[in-house]
Amino acid sequence: YQHLLEALTSYGFRQCANDPCLLYTSSMLIVVYVDDLGIAYSNPDDLDKLFKALEAKNLSFTREGTFTDFLGITFERDAKTGTLTLTQKGLINKILEAAQMTDCKPNWTPTTLSALGTDPDGPPMTDPWNYRSIIGMLLYLSTNTRPDITFAVSQAARFSHSPKQSHATAVKMILRYLKRTADRGMEIKPSGTLDLHCFVDADFAGLHGREPDYVPESAKSRTGYIVFMGNCPIIWKSHLQSEITLSTLEAEYSALSSSLRSVLPLRTLLAEVIAGINLPPDIPTTMACRVFEDNNGALLLATQQKITNRTKYFRVKWHHFWHHVRDRTIDIQKICTTEQRADYLTKGLSRESFERIRKLVQGW
Repeated sequence: YQHLLEALTSYGFRQCANDPCLLYTSSMLIVVYVDDLGIAYSNPDDLDKLFKALEAKNLSFTREGTFTDFLGITFERDAKTGTLTLTQKGLINKILEAAQMTDCKPNWTPTTLSALGTDPDGPPMTDPWNYRSIIGMLLYLSTNTRPDITFAVSQAARFSHSPKQSHATAVKMILRYLKRTADRGMEIKPSGTLDLHCFVDADFAGLHGREPDYVPESAKSRTGYIVFMGNCPIIWKSHLQSEITLSTLEAEYSALSSSLRSVLPLRTLLAEVIAGINLPPDIPTTMACRVFEDNNGALLLATQQKITNRTKYFRVKWHHFWHHVRDRTIDIQKICTTEQRADYLTKGLSRESFERIRKLVQGW
């Protein structure tokens, strides 16, 4: 890595301050992942010059040509519409084979409407496949091209240390859903504007009634958010909140604060790259990130920033983004629940609601 970095920087590449594996010049971008490189360029002559310079530095490499496969992800671009489709069909088939479910009955959704609990009195898992191994592959799939299974996988991953049969059944429901949608993934069409949008949601005490009272997680809420750059989903998360919140307002506000800890570094990275490369003049850029929140209380607290008796005990870390709101680099707006794209990252939904959100995020 150091040898590669020295070769690239000596050629004129700058290392991004917020991501050491992203390098750029005025006409090229390079992302480094161990020994794989993805390169974006505007002039083919620049690429040829780069390869000659790297060869002169005693770096051997294989030119793969068009960006069609990277880290197990297949990329297909529609020349007419500009739509880019990302899929991982090979990994999905590998998971189904490992779980001996290649001939399973397909399902329409990856999870039930009820939250998945510890099930302390349930029978141990009896299926012959390795629970941890399947979860590991599902996590890789969910974080790259399949946000539609992220909530379901996050739930099941909690029990990797000692799965019950109910947890194995939940995993098999995910696999039946993947059986139906194995050739699908992420269909994205970049917008004409380089901007950031964030959709954030929370499920307050969603495990209540699904966990025994003595289990600490029984009172925890779940955070879900998804960040778009130029209409392309690039970051999504679904996780139990680390601290117990005492109201829907607090759960939503905690989720909002957590999402902005991802947005703010990304905004800084985007600003740096935009300043360092030659963008076509017809591409407008908007540095103010729009954040969409469907809870009125969290929206008012974040935008009006008035501490009340109900909210004064909130920890300082949850208010870390206030000066960005005052400077208008973060614009928090109200959105109706039916348009909340993070909704399927926090809870199980009906097929109709699930497919509506999936269409908004993944294009199908």
